Amino acid sequence: MSLRVLSVPSGHVYVRHLAPPARATDAGAGPRPGPEGASDDVVRLPDPPVPGDVPSAQWWPPPSLDPDWVREHRDSFDLAHLHFGFDARSPEDLRAWVEALRECGKPLVYTVHDLHNPHHRDSALHDAQLDVLVPAADALVTLTRGAAAEVARRWGREPLVLPHPHVVPEEMLGAPRPEHDGFVVGVHLKSLRAGMEPVPVVDTLVKVLAPLPDATLRVDVHTDVMTPGSRNHDPEVAGLLTALAADGLVELSVHDFYSDDELWDYLRGLDLSVLPYRFGTHSGWLEACHDLGTAVAASTCGYYADQRPCLSYRLDRDGLDVASLETAVLTAYADRPRWQADPAERRAERERIAAEHHHLYASVLGR
Repeated sequence: MSLRVLSVPSGHVYVRHLAPPARATDAGAGPRPGPEGASDDVVRLPDPPVPGDVPSAQWWPPPSLDPDWVREHRDSFDLAHLHFGFDARSPEDLRAWVEALRECGKPLVYTVHDLHNPHHRDSALHDAQLDVLVPAADALVTLTRGAAAEVARRWGREPLVLPHPHVVPEEMLGAPRPEHDGFVVGVHLKSLRAGMEPVPVVDTLVKVLAPLPDATLRVDVHTDVMTPGSRNHDPEVAGLLTALAADGLVELSVHDFYSDDELWDYLRGLDLSVLPYRFGTHSGWLEACHDLGTAVAASTCGYYADQRPCLSYRLDRDGLDVASLETAVLTAYADRPRWQADPAERRAERERIAAEHHHLYASVLGR
């Protein structure tokens, strides 16, 4: 008999890859026979359609976080598993949602992906949200031992630690990397989410790479950051990048969101991806780099070094330690580390993650 999970969301790559690899399906498609005739007996409900004029693939804000939705659909699922999508929900909203689950007899599993929300400049709201969710959950999951220790310190709960599954498609795991000349360091600023500290990181990278033969700094940024009048326009960052590009110190690429295939091609073209995060917890970007064999320099503000092999430098809310970033980049330049996921290990890892989730779901339902 299938375990029916209200997954919030379902249509996210992390959640999709919680299913066993041979049996993974699109969200909500149901179990599919595996190679030996077995079937995955965890079925995650498809994401409810989001009202309004939004892309068909968009899952946020999740309608299923509404208490009335839970009551109305109580017969369609056995338990709830929350991952993402509650950023805009107040602690009172989340408390009402939890109470609706309790009223309907539905256990709650919560995966603590973010202990510090990378989209919130002020951590007060996210802290208050966690103060509702972490104590209320029947079971907790997180991705690293460091994050689990922080959960234990802050709330006295012991999460199950399970690694992040692969991000890129299975057929790309272990693929040879394309050849290119020189040593390419990339910083992708996206749309400048709150947790980024671009100016000192880019300034430092320009200085450390300038004297290195054949070294290139590539900076990618979304169009909305560079365009006056756009919601995410930042005059300081736009001015800095424009000036550095004019002086030939950076290779500047301004574009809208990459498709998945474009993102994989971009990452495979880098020797080192620098994550300019001053707060955060875990990173899907780091997982994609691990899948593709792109080395990463990640800040010490989160648990990135616990998550996958990477170079570390000190950057947090107190600022950047320039010397540590210089050391990380020079180490990457000298050693050319290539931490690429092994396809067989990723497959076995994903099988274990799926089995652990099945066991966890059965356990909370059994209580």
